Amino acid sequence: MVSRESKTSWKGRNNKGADPSDETRPSTRKQGKKSRPLDATLLRDLALSYVARFSTTGAKLEQYLARKIRERGVAEDADGRVVDLDVKGLAAQFVELGYIDDDAYARSKSRDLTARGYGARRVEQALWAAGVDEEVREGATPGDGESRRAAVLLAKKRRFGPFDRDFGTDQADDGGEDRLAANKKREKQVAAMLRAGHSYEHVRFILDAINEDAIEEWLSEAEDDDQDPRKGGGLW
Repeated sequence: MVSRESKTSWKGRNNKGADPSDETRPSTRKQGKKSRPLDATLLRDLALSYVARFSTTGAKLEQYLARKIRERGVAEDADGRVVDLDVKGLAAQFVELGYIDDDAYARSKSRDLTARGYGARRVEQALWAAGVDEEVREGATPGDGESRRAAVLLAKKRRFGPFDRDFGTDQADDGGEDRLAANKKREKQVAAMLRAGHSYEHVRFILDAINEDAIEEWLSEAEDDDQDPRKGGGLW
């Protein structure tokens, strides 16, 4: 008879949806089963499988292949010499073939993050972590208009500023304790928006706005930024 504790423990070890490139994830390989050491053909097969499944960058592909080499080791040739595996060369070849496009990755990642309410600083950090070059990062980082919309989206989702159900009552100075609570609430909202990568200027405007109409007007002021030729004339 299997105990409830055992079932729970087994279930916890089989969570789905984990990032396959996460080096901290537990190994799902059966104990005692050892994979073949890698040669050039196997390494290329791994790379092809990876880029077919995931949107990635040259740097992320190199990191993935380097991890696989550490896990599986390198094969030996007929003379017993370790095979030379050119990870950088393979990644560069995939870029030339169009299997990897850092620019397309950066723009897609930027759109995804801003659509979820993250600001330009978080976008830049994510692209830097993915190994995207500075010039490409600059071209993909959202402009002022998109950054404003992302900040407003987050404020709506989290019910900050004028989107708070209690907006108005927080503004009234009914007493020292109420004012202290309102200030603490605002500090938490500021901190949350800054952590999401928004500029303090945008955060302050949204939280200080007198109503939602003021925010809509603020958004309309940045419409010209959407036509920035660097962003592809309306891509954003």
